[in-house]
Amino acid sequence: MKTAFQEFTRHWKLILGLALPSVVSFASATVTGTINLMMVGPMGALVIAVVGVSNIICYNVWALTSGLGHSVNYLVAQNYGAGEMNKAVERTYAALAIGLVISLLSAAAGWAAPAFILKAMGSSPELVRSGTAYLGYRLFAVACTTMSFVLHGFFRGIGDTRTPMRMSLLANGAMIFFTYALTYGKLGFPQLGLAGAGLAVLIGEGLGLAGSGYVYFWRLHPLYGTRGRARISRAEAKLIAFESGKLGTQELAMSGAMFVFTMFVTRLGTEALAANEIALNVMGLGFMPAFAFGATATILVGQELGRGQPYLARRMGTDTAVLGSIFLLLLGAAEFLWGEQVARLYTADPGVYHLAGKLIGVSAFLQLFDGLLNYYAGGLRGLGDTGFLLKVSLLLNWLLFIPLAYLLTFHFEGGSIGAWVSLYAFLTVFALAVLIRFYRTDWGAARLKRAEAAKL
Repeated sequence: MKTAFQEFTRHWKLILGLALPSVVSFASATVTGTINLMMVGPMGALVIAVVGVSNIICYNVWALTSGLGHSVNYLVAQNYGAGEMNKAVERTYAALAIGLVISLLSAAAGWAAPAFILKAMGSSPELVRSGTAYLGYRLFAVACTTMSFVLHGFFRGIGDTRTPMRMSLLANGAMIFFTYALTYGKLGFPQLGLAGAGLAVLIGEGLGLAGSGYVYFWRLHPLYGTRGRARISRAEAKLIAFESGKLGTQELAMSGAMFVFTMFVTRLGTEALAANEIALNVMGLGFMPAFAFGATATILVGQELGRGQPYLARRMGTDTAVLGSIFLLLLGAAEFLWGEQVARLYTADPGVYHLAGKLIGVSAFLQLFDGLLNYYAGGLRGLGDTGFLLKVSLLLNWLLFIPLAYLLTFHFEGGSIGAWVSLYAFLTVFALAVLIRFYRTDWGAARLKRAEAAKL
């Protein structure tokens, strides 16, 4: 009889083959953000604060449509495992149609309302003046990101994590180049300052979308008929809208809570906000691999469920969580040892890098719980258990995280450290909730998600 360890080693090559390209894909975004922040950081703490506030705003806008990519990911994975690729393409077209509408709204906000949004955040007049053009370009970029994320969901659903990796490297490489060229007027380009850094993000995301569109509509057409005339049934369109709504609302609950969290930190001053942004940027090196292994869990659970092997699906989810946790423990050790040294790469301000180093130290090993949250939430998405994820996200973000962040930051005068302790306390509880749900599920009764059976 095979031991659990033997079963694990039999699967690890498959898991890593899917996860490592996703690690590169997601981590490249973080590394790009890190490099770009280092390039604009010398312009001062105000610029770092503009980037931080804009990041959280754009994350919230993206969250509104993130459910489209997540739902396409798990539904296509199930369809792929079941050999139902016509339905997978139909569902992808439905998601693209919905995503196009919302992307146009994001672009409209980038054109008409960036200053209003910054003012609504409670930003100072100086921050509004400095950040309006930058945020405008970033909102245009979100429109491209939304459409790319849907296509990446299809690629990952069929087990192709290399294409999203290539497109991410293309997009992020362009962002780095144009941030350098347009911010400081290098290589014959105009000097646009912070606005140039925002335009660089838009150029990169636009190139990534163009590349993803080429692969989906041309490279994959001979295999799956992706360029054929789309026939979208009302039932399937409703399923995509419903599932995307649940997953998008789940993401929005988290991004909205982080939005409030950032507003709390903003009240602590520009120095605290800059340190918070640097720490989040560094800790993103852990967040992104957690997302990558979570996406892998979605793929493998969804595909095995589609093949009619629910208990193997559960096993694949478990093995993915084990490998991902080992990865984060090693990364956490490096962050704990060299957190402040890394923070010094962003800024020469001692007050900022000392505080950022402390925040990174608090997070180094606690990020393991963020990993567990992503791995098991990914497994539940592959199963189609999106209703639970929505409910627990709403409950814990707004009844635990936000009140606790306020109390520890202001009432108990914990400042930035108190705010981050509340963040990881929330992630720990959330992780335990999804882990318990994953193992208490009746896997023998698990079935593919069908349009007629969709429910909260």
